[in-house]
Parts: sequence; structure tokens; C-alpha cells
Amino acid sequence: MPTRQTSPVSRARTSLWHTALFVLVVSSIVWLGAINVRALIGNDIFKTSATEIRFDDTLDPRAEREAYRLIAITSIVVLVSYTLVIVSGVVFLVASPFALKEHGWLMMSAILFYLFVPVEVYTLHIDWKIIYQEFYTTADNSAFRELFIARIKALAGAPFIALLCYYTIIALAVFQPFKRLQSA
Repeated sequence: MPTRQTSPVSRARTSLWHTALFVLVVSSIVWLGAINVRALIGNDIFKTSATEIRFDDTLDPRAEREAYRLIAITSIVVLVSYTLVIVSGVVFLVASPFALKEHGWLMMSAILFYLFVPVEVYTLHIDWKIIYQEFYTTADNSAFRELFIARIKALAGAPFIALLCYYTIIALAVFQPFKRLQSA
């Protein structure tokens, strides 16, 4: 059986999209995990009732300050991993042999992801302000509360819709619907 010769350019392109896929998967896991951790930390600051959500008045100010510190740290992880997801996603789409016409699941995933880039950039801008307040100023809890409220109210819930779309992308990648079958 003759072996098929591949050119160095072809091997480099294959290696590039495999590397991009690996970075995309790992950074996506870290990014989505950090988003969920940040949400859980932020939830500790609130007291919920049947009709409203408000800040927990019984929470010690030092504990509240520690929650903001942890939010800032997880925001750094989100910022770095999201940047890696965007870059590796573009490299993967450009270098991979998958044609979007034959792989509808990949097209839908790309649309769902890149549709919410402006939303993520805006919320990451608010996150950067939280990071800056934490590591470069001596801001008090009221400054962090103001930024945290702005982060929660950002774009009237679009970040939550984006998160649901990101989980939909995982389902699309696993089940791969709308995949055109090659006829023999």
C-alpha cells in the first residue's frame, strides 16, 4: 500500500488548527468555569427574597471586601481566557479543513459565539474597572458596589443570554446537528 506524501505546508496547517483547537477547548473550559465561579461569589453578597434581590446588610464589611477581591481575581482569569478563546477560535476557523457549508453545527457555533463579542467586551470593560479598583487603588466597598451593580445591570441581561448561548455551543459541538453527510 503506497503511503501518501504530505507537504510541509499541509502538515504545518494541520498542526496549526490542531493546536488552535486544543487552546480553544482548554481556554473555553477555564473561561466558562471562571464565569460560574464569579457568579457564585457574587451571589454571596446578596440576600434574596420572593420579590427582590438586595445586598446583604448583615454581611461583615471585610467579608464583602474579600468577595470583591475574589471577583477581581476571577475577572482576570475571565479576561485572559476569553482573549485566548477569541484568538484561537479565529485561527481554528481559518486553518481547519472543515467547510462551514458542510458543518452547520460549526457555523451556528461561530455565529452564536461571535454575535456576543460586543456584549463581552463591554462587560469586560466593567470587569477591568473592578480589577483596577482592586489592585491599583484603595477604594472602599461603596465603589465596588457601584461597579458590581453596573456589571449586573449591564445591557439588560444580555450577558446571561450570551452564557446560555455558550452552553448551546457545547451541545452543538457534541451532537453536531446539520452536518452534511458525504455521499459515496
